[in-house]
Amino acid sequence: MPVIARFYGMVIKMYFRQSEHNPPHIHVIYGECVGVIDIRTGEMLEGDLSKRALKMEVLE
Repeated sequence: MPVIARFYGMVIKMYFRQSEHNPPHIHVIYGECVGVIDIRTGEMLEGDLSKRALKMEVLE
């Protein structure tokens, strides 16, 4: 899974083929925490990211 961004200690990864996973989402790694974020809604689908981390990566 390629890294598409790094900022504030977060690593953002994403598959590029639509057939690999649905709904479209990104994977966020922040220290020992991880999260799967829906691109369309910005909601965490699974994971244990803190509210602080989620506010830093909100997709708007």
